[in-house]
Amino acid sequence: MAKAVVHVIGAGLAGLAAAVRLAGGSRDIIVYEAARQAGGRCRSYFDTTLGIVIDNGNHLLLSGNAEALDFLRRVGGLKGVSQPAEADFAFVDLATKERWRLRPNAGPLPWWIFAKGRRVPDTGWRDYLGLAKLLIPGRDKRIDEVLTCRGALYDRLWRPFLLAALNTEPAEGSSKLAGAVVAETLARGGAACRPIVAHGLSAAFIEPAVMHLVKRGADVRLDHRLRKIIFAGDRAAALDFGDARVDLNAEDEVILATPPGVAQDLMPGLVAPQDFRAIVNAHFKIAPPAGLPPILGVVNGEVEWIFAFKDRLSVTISGADRLLDAGREELAARLWAEVAEAAHIDQPLPPWQIIKEKRATFAATPQENTRRPDAVTSVANLTLAGDWTATGLPATIEGAIRSGHRAADVIAGRKA
Repeated sequence: MAKAVVHVIGAGLAGLAAAVRLAGGSRDIIVYEAARQAGGRCRSYFDTTLGIVIDNGNHLLLSGNAEALDFLRRVGGLKGVSQPAEADFAFVDLATKERWRLRPNAGPLPWWIFAKGRRVPDTGWRDYLGLAKLLIPGRDKRIDEVLTCRGALYDRLWRPFLLAALNTEPAEGSSKLAGAVVAETLARGGAACRPIVAHGLSAAFIEPAVMHLVKRGADVRLDHRLRKIIFAGDRAAALDFGDARVDLNAEDEVILATPPGVAQDLMPGLVAPQDFRAIVNAHFKIAPPAGLPPILGVVNGEVEWIFAFKDRLSVTISGADRLLDAGREELAARLWAEVAEAAHIDQPLPPWQIIKEKRATFAATPQENTRRPDAVTSVANLTLAGDWTATGLPATIEGAIRSGHRAADVIAGRKA
């Protein structure tokens, strides 16, 4: 008798995480990806303008992202990331020219807030206690209904941290999603806040995952765009790829791990987030100067985070809808001026690339958070995965992988 098959639609991190979780088990695994490469929004590519491999976006993990780290261990991707021994974040304020380092101590008792050299300048230890309000259970609210969204600590730490996590202006963001991030990272101490940076998203996450799947007998099919799911009663009965149709057997399962708009096209009536926020990334082909930290936070600039790689400096700007219509050349020059000042570089604009992703993530507001569907659907053999589903986290790498694990666990709990 043929084994039951799990058909995973989408080879982004969510789909790959689900497939990895199930591979080698009692079911055969087939992964379908519409593009010619796996990875979705988390991938690398060779940029012909720069002549080097770059990531389509900069993604920061923290050591408290347990499921992402478990995924990397499982597929052998840890060798592709850097993990410092301690939590240490460098910042510069372009308005005041001040520089400082944020250094939370490893344990959960936050004695670092009493040490002037470890906390944000012009703040006192009492200022940090307000963040605990995000951890109080209750209905989801805008963050500005919970925190005071002004002052030195907010401008120099809470806003940069929460904006990066939510990709939404924190004042309008979801207190529940912000609280979940804080609970798994800052609230657990510096040991859960160590920054982890991939030396290439594909090399760390995607290529090892695909190799892991193939070695365990999974079938990964690129350039396979699903056109339609054919339903019969409360089940998915067939998958229509346009030039081919796959009929599903009684025990076969489907994991729909596509972006929300695609999922809604394939599954009419599905409620999903409908408001999105942009991310803008800039890459400058220049070797970082000696002494530049791997990650530098920037306050009072258009630039928010500078990542130093051996062959380039990369910039991330979250919640960047305001920049979508900006001219590329003008924007590159403006961002480079800030990078050069922050990194102490006295050189003209080097070769550059700008990547604007209009619908990078769902808007992490209370309203959009209510529109996120659960992994389990009304279709008996169809499960959802994706950072836009109800993971309890914003649209992050950790959230995407967690959604894949959740979908896999739902299927594993059913009799094959």
